[in-house]
Amino acid sequence: MASGPTTPRQQQQRKDKLLIIMGATGAGKSRLSLDLATRFPFFEIVNSDKMQLYAGLDITTNKLPIPDRLGVPHHLLGEFDPRHGDFTPGQFRAVAGQAISSITNRRKVPMLVGGSNSFIHALLVDRFEPGSNVFEPGFNASVSSELRYNCCFLWVDVSLAVLTEYLCKRVDEMLDSGMLDELAEFCDPDRQDEDESTTSQTALRKAIGVPEFTRYFKRYPPQGRGGEGDDRERRKAYEEAVRAIKENTCQLAKRQIEKIVRLKGGGWDLQRLDATEAFRAVVATTSSDEDDGKRWSEIWERQVVKPSVKVVKQFLEEFLCTSTSQFPYAPTKKKVRMDLGAWGLEDRARDNATV
Repeated sequence: MASGPTTPRQQQQRKDKLLIIMGATGAGKSRLSLDLATRFPFFEIVNSDKMQLYAGLDITTNKLPIPDRLGVPHHLLGEFDPRHGDFTPGQFRAVAGQAISSITNRRKVPMLVGGSNSFIHALLVDRFEPGSNVFEPGFNASVSSELRYNCCFLWVDVSLAVLTEYLCKRVDEMLDSGMLDELAEFCDPDRQDEDESTTSQTALRKAIGVPEFTRYFKRYPPQGRGGEGDDRERRKAYEEAVRAIKENTCQLAKRQIEKIVRLKGGGWDLQRLDATEAFRAVVATTSSDEDDGKRWSEIWERQVVKPSVKVVKQFLEEFLCTSTSQFPYAPTKKKVRMDLGAWGLEDRARDNATV
């Protein structure tokens, strides 16, 4: 007896499961990914941040240091040579699709994490048209809600005013953690001659921090690093570069939020998680204030992690009830490190000193 046609729900269930964590830069996507991956140990993370695809400038691009990954497998993180040119959305669709297939073939569950929404869109839509940009102003095509995976979306959102304050603080902390020395080496013309490359020939040239400090180092070569000393003009140029980085980072966050809203308006079922209160506490926290640190951790756990775990459990349990595949579903209570370093910030210098 012939079976009847499959329903849309059945068709969706037959697709590979994919958890996606979205949000603006600095919104805590990496933190949440580890919170979930350490509770559901069969997750493997696939990076979807364009600048973090490339090797190099680990501090400037805010890659999660290896010790902070807590043993969770990460894919497409610092794996590509930036001298080979810019990644396109179509190329990302291909390599990320391969990574996802590899993960699912090993009976694990992929988790896509990052803020490059054009890459996320290119990967997920069932029918992708290279050269089209649904986020471009004036582009009339609507966002497709037909996706090639069975997706669960978590959107970590923070009010723009609070996020702006946090991002400015984060830039200062990245500079304290060695970002300036990293950029000085990257912009060193002697090193570029040795590598037979220049800043203009690498995909990392667009990373926030590179254009701003390239201008600074042209006036004040890297051997005079830090904008230190009595030279007022040097100090002024340094402060202008830092101010530009902060402004450009905040503008990036605003654009990313606008793109996420567009995807949601196009029918993507994004589960919004409001992390504003947790970030207010982060901004108010000092490295020596243990009580404040505990407070923001508790808020994050209550308002972001707990609802996320509930959504993920439901997403995976539906699959296990309807699929013959047997994933090693065994949520644990293993905790992510609860200091600010889990955001990839304040204790990075301490980690580097102890690794």
